[in-house]
Amino acid sequence: MRFVAGIDIGSGTTKAVIMGSDRQVKGRFQTKTKVNFEAVALEVLEEALKAAGVDRDAVAYVATTGLGRYSISFRDIQITDITCGARGAAALCPDAECVLDVGSQSTRAIKLRDRGKVKEFHMNEKCAAGSGGFLERAAKYLEISIDQVGELSMESKTPQTISSVCAVLAETEIINHVSDGKTVPDIVRGLHQSLADRSLMQLKRVGMTRNVALIGGVAVQRGMVQACRERLGVEVIVPDHPQFVAAHGAALLGWGRLEKRDTVGRAADEQVHAAAGIR
Repeated sequence: MRFVAGIDIGSGTTKAVIMGSDRQVKGRFQTKTKVNFEAVALEVLEEALKAAGVDRDAVAYVATTGLGRYSISFRDIQITDITCGARGAAALCPDAECVLDVGSQSTRAIKLRDRGKVKEFHMNEKCAAGSGGFLERAAKYLEISIDQVGELSMESKTPQTISSVCAVLAETEIINHVSDGKTVPDIVRGLHQSLADRSLMQLKRVGMTRNVALIGGVAVQRGMVQACRERLGVEVIVPDHPQFVAAHGAALLGWGRLEKRDTVGRAADEQVHAAAGIR
């Protein structure tokens, strides 16, 4: 069996999936993104191969996505993260009509059309308050691990409003809440609700109707999922391993390109054989 690797070099983490010809993921791995994109891409690829029990020679095609996608010398193709996120979400959440991808650097709202193609999208890159990176900074200020954020949010009794659209001003609001003796769970839930509110505005711009697939690293936080379900007013679908969805989409698109290449190659061989009188 041949395999395709999908590698997503994001601003926060780098992910890899190994996908077989049956379109099933055989192995996956993620780690924190480092300055050397090539090195971190090789690292996640090798670890994902180990998880899959697959030799590197069996990988017939490598598709990269994310901000570091151009930097990988061993790639066969690079594809935008919006395209890969849409394709991966459509495959894993076939009932979804829109995709909300909340990552470390930005949040993207995507309207889907047939077979996971992008009909329209809107993304927020102007302010960190609209992305997962702000949650990481807030966690450091609150002296908690980012891994604790999702569960602490679920413990909230009285969520505290974080209304500023500017990350700097939002941090001031957090300081004020701490000074007023508000609990960490209530502050964290306020952060999740703030992200959900901004996400709702983006989804409305692309024409949200129903069934939103929530993907990206922040989708692993239960508090964020709950805030989205409360704020968006539609069904929110979270696939297994939501942080790997873009890498999954890259692998799927890689398989499509590989099979197309194989078909073209066979057709060319047949033409050569026909010209030479070989049957």
